[in-house]
Amino acid sequence: MKAAIFTLGCKVNQYESQEMTEMLTKNGYLVVDSKEHADVYIVNSCTVTAESNRKTRQAVRHFKKMNPDAVVVMTGCVPQAFPDEALSVKEADIILGNKNNCQLISSLNKWFEAKKTLNNIVMHENDDKYTGGIISRFEGHTRAFIKIQDGCNRFCSYCAIPYARGRSRSKPIDDIKKELDSLAENGFREVVFVGINLSAYGRDIGLSLTDAVIAAQHTPGIERIRLGSLEPDHISDEMIDAFASCSKFCPQFHISLQSGCDSVLKRMNRHYNTEEYRHLVKKLREAFSDTSITTDIIAGFPGESEEEFEDTISFVKEICFDKVHVFPYSIREGTKAAKMQGHLLNSVKNERANRLSAVCEGIRREKFALTKDKTVSVLFEMPKDGYNCGYTRNYTPVKVKSEADLSGEIRNVLITEANDDFCIGELL
Repeated sequence: MKAAIFTLGCKVNQYESQEMTEMLTKNGYLVVDSKEHADVYIVNSCTVTAESNRKTRQAVRHFKKMNPDAVVVMTGCVPQAFPDEALSVKEADIILGNKNNCQLISSLNKWFEAKKTLNNIVMHENDDKYTGGIISRFEGHTRAFIKIQDGCNRFCSYCAIPYARGRSRSKPIDDIKKELDSLAENGFREVVFVGINLSAYGRDIGLSLTDAVIAAQHTPGIERIRLGSLEPDHISDEMIDAFASCSKFCPQFHISLQSGCDSVLKRMNRHYNTEEYRHLVKKLREAFSDTSITTDIIAGFPGESEEEFEDTISFVKEICFDKVHVFPYSIREGTKAAKMQGHLLNSVKNERANRLSAVCEGIRREKFALTKDKTVSVLFEMPKDGYNCGYTRNYTPVKVKSEADLSGEIRNVLITEANDDFCIGELL
């Protein structure tokens, strides 16, 4: 029997899709691409924005139309955060929350027995412990994501994720070590630790994120360690020192910002101000040579004035981010921001997002230009259109013309040209 998984959203969702892939394979399913004809389609959903919810509904309906006889499963964050909305999508035969997507196989078995729609959403509880399996590979990637943390306690005023993911909880360190060993044995040389609020890792079990990094540092076969998104107020001086002492650690920091204006940050219920963020970036750049700082920013938050938005543009120029993901504000029902005064027109939000993106892209081009004539170490991924593509330690994308497949190899490259989206180099 064939099964296909269609994944929306973040690296945590991608990891959980890999968990489900290995679960299906162990139970006799052949996992195929979602473009192929399958007996089971699984939509692993995202609810970060209203657009994410729309794409989830669209995907479920698409797969049912593509094969009316197939079993279509909706799982992930949409059913967990908005169960009523999930139940309204009649094309979904099985509905699972992200809390219990480990019950995928038993849910499929029940459906095949009864041929009836199955609603199996289990709500999060405040005292939940970390649950989840251990993956041995990461299909289609040369870098393996390792989910080590789930949930969030921050309750930013715009965000529905605490409702979709529950409270913060951490994977036991022994499980992380087993997973690192398994991935290394299967040839993965770079790992990326990910979580819903990654920098909160270990707070519930007497550890910290440094314990996970040190475990990877001591794993034979693992040559690069990278981190997912971090909260600025969770990054201590001790943590920075520990990361800097690890030779395998990649100096790329994705540090969530959301706004470069203190009054907007306060309305967002963020737990830092721009001065604290500025100071953190200074410490990171002092501690790591050739580090890169990337971030996320929301444009058009409720009540954001033109002056407040200009503060964000000024701050972005000052920090000189290597890359910025810009999103127009999206209303999430049930959040405090949804009830705030001063919601902006979509046209205003989109115009600001486009304006900010243009500034950020200009900075990124300037950063790329500075890499010309430098020698960098690149971990190559899948070849495409006659090029091998990969990333440096600080996550600069690099392309090299080569007929050979360099997937999974780490090679030195001389950068010869810088384009808007990537650099071009020659193998040394």
